Amino acid sequence: MIEDILAYNRRFVAEKGYEKYITNKYPDKKIAILSCMDTRLTALLPAALGIKNGDVKMIKNAGGIISHPFGSVIRSLMVAIYELGVTEVMVIAHSDCGACHMSSAQMIEHMKTRGIKQETIDMIRFCGVDFESWLYGFEDTEKSVKGTVEAIINHPLIPNDINVSGFIIDSVTGELTPVR
Repeated sequence: MIEDILAYNRRFVAEKGYEKYITNKYPDKKIAILSCMDTRLTALLPAALGIKNGDVKMIKNAGGIISHPFGSVIRSLMVAIYELGVTEVMVIAHSDCGACHMSSAQMIEHMKTRGIKQETIDMIRFCGVDFESWLYGFEDTEKSVKGTVEAIINHPLIPNDINVSGFIIDSVTGELTPVR
């Protein structure tokens, strides 16, 4: 599959398919969006929001959540705010998310099935990684969005003048519902 992607990329560059995507690093709409990495949202989310290449800073991960107060999501938001001029943040979860009801115990079992040794898991636990909280998803999408919004608003390194809003997008229709 990667070879097919690389062959397509060579044609894309040779035919100058990139020209319609040229922009700079500063988001035109001054918005950062934290969302899930779900494949259903790849084209649906920008289409449903009317955004195009160059409009926003898009941060994606499993569940569109903040799993650590000083992890990569907050770091990315800080870069967007302090270096790239972002003034608003949208947290957008979605219906039927795979991270909802995700079980750390089940994922650890999948790891072992794929060849990760119990000794490796035990050693990583000994080093301080709490697999249960790190790999856990969430039980309620609305509560997850509220928690993520609050984590951003109350973060000591995020300025108070940043507007943070939470939403749930329907994975089929693209309808956006505000979370209050």
